Amino acid sequence: MDNGRVPRESWPALMVSAQAGDREAYTQLLQAIVPVIRAIVRKRVGDSALVDDVIQDVLLSVHRVRHTYDPAFPFLPWLMAITQARTIDALRRRGRYLVRESEEEQATDAALFDGEEHQEKADELALILAQLPSRQRQIVEHIHLQEMSLAEAALRHNLSISAVKSLLHRALTNLRRIGANHGRS
Repeated sequence: MDNGRVPRESWPALMVSAQAGDREAYTQLLQAIVPVIRAIVRKRVGDSALVDDVIQDVLLSVHRVRHTYDPAFPFLPWLMAITQARTIDALRRRGRYLVRESEEEQATDAALFDGEEHQEKADELALILAQLPSRQRQIVEHIHLQEMSLAEAALRHNLSISAVKSLLHRALTNLRRIGANHGRS
């Protein structure tokens, strides 16, 4: 999928130059990878507007994590992993949105929010989460409250997905312990 201007073989060198601050190399690289990203996303997504959104998300992710690229390894698998993760995340968000939309149509506003009870539960949740170590609390908040994927949380915290899973597991174990002790008081 060579775009005619920048051969794939030069992508790793362009990324290394971009990591060193070469804006021209970075621009050339981004222009060269867009058609590849588009092809990967189109295999999984039929909606052209969503394809464009995912491409933008991938480019933002590449920008945020460009420092993680190791030139000792091939560039394309690194790019494909980011692209596939962003594609899956977009499809999940879209699915969640559609489910929420239909649930909201069936529910009344009064049933959705009882302001006082909702605030009490939010305060109690905040107190419980505050008992967790900072990193565990952040992972729980991002994955379970903000509905980030494991990949998004890993990128956000500059961790591997397995490290995020480990932190999440420890956090949930601690929350179970806190919940058991909370019931005794």
